[in-house]
Amino acid sequence: MDRYMSWILDRILDRIRYRVRDRIPILLMVICAAAALSGCGRREEAGERGSPESQSSTGGSYTIAVIPKGTTHMFWNSVEKGAKDAGEELEVSIIWKGPLKENDRAQQIQVMQQFIAQGVDGIVLAPLDFRALVSPVRDAMKRDIPVVIFDSALEGEPGEDFVSFVATNNLNGGRLGGERLAEILGNEGKVVLLRYLVGSASTNTREEGFLEAIRQRPAMEVLVDNRYAGPTAGEAKTRALNMIDQIRRADGIFCSNESATYGMLLALRQEGLAGEVRFVGFDASPPLVQALTDGEIDALVVQDPEKMGFMAVGALVRHLNGEEVEPVVDTGAVLVTRDNMDDPEIVRLIGRQ
Repeated sequence: MDRYMSWILDRILDRIRYRVRDRIPILLMVICAAAALSGCGRREEAGERGSPESQSSTGGSYTIAVIPKGTTHMFWNSVEKGAKDAGEELEVSIIWKGPLKENDRAQQIQVMQQFIAQGVDGIVLAPLDFRALVSPVRDAMKRDIPVVIFDSALEGEPGEDFVSFVATNNLNGGRLGGERLAEILGNEGKVVLLRYLVGSASTNTREEGFLEAIRQRPAMEVLVDNRYAGPTAGEAKTRALNMIDQIRRADGIFCSNESATYGMLLALRQEGLAGEVRFVGFDASPPLVQALTDGEIDALVVQDPEKMGFMAVGALVRHLNGEEVEPVVDTGAVLVTRDNMDDPEIVRLIGRQ
């Protein structure tokens, strides 16, 4: 009986050993899969926390924070690509983070303060208010965290109060828009300007460039020049509809950025005026390019946001490496019309296939 029980116990132990041995690979796979899923979950969670306000690409000797005005417009997506391309090419780590909407000064200041406390090697900033961001920039520079300003000006002296200013020559960009609208109208007629946002130096300069071009033509009259679109296309549409009586009297319209241009376009469509009133906008996005193709917009003044992001990061890296950096860098702007929108360089800028 004892031998019989011993035999049974041996068979049970053999079966257990066999089953365990057979399942070790499976158990290992399960453990590895669980670990991978846990890692994915953490990465997804980090992505959710960081999108769209924060995106990062790592790897390199320097860690550089790039802070846009906002993260919702197509323009900033292109800037981000250029900045991260520069990060890969120059082998530096890029952290992309900014406020969601372009009127959130407090959030942008908070992001600046966060990166200063974190001790990044440098900051590339597109200030959404040319005065409100002066103090955080000064604080960063005092802590030996160099700052490059891009896209929109900051009060101060480039090369002294901050490393460099990398941007479109916005005054010339506004002039391009004004001169084109005047040309379309035969240098006579009434026009409406829908401004973008109080405190935005880049768009304010474009608006002044536009007005300068129009006022050089005695037969042209500015009906409205004191209305602001706000930070989103939806708000811009509402503001445009609020001035629809003046728009109906106008021969031409100019808007100084992507969201204002698109909001105006939506308002014109709603009122049956799209394609009836001459319209020049600023910046390119797929809806605006399509409207240009369809004749609802007559011209777009287009920047090179990828180049801007790339050159801003490049300027900061050169400074960190002890190289001389130009205090002001013009990244250029071109006028896009239906006549030239198929040119290869224009296609690259407007993303048209």
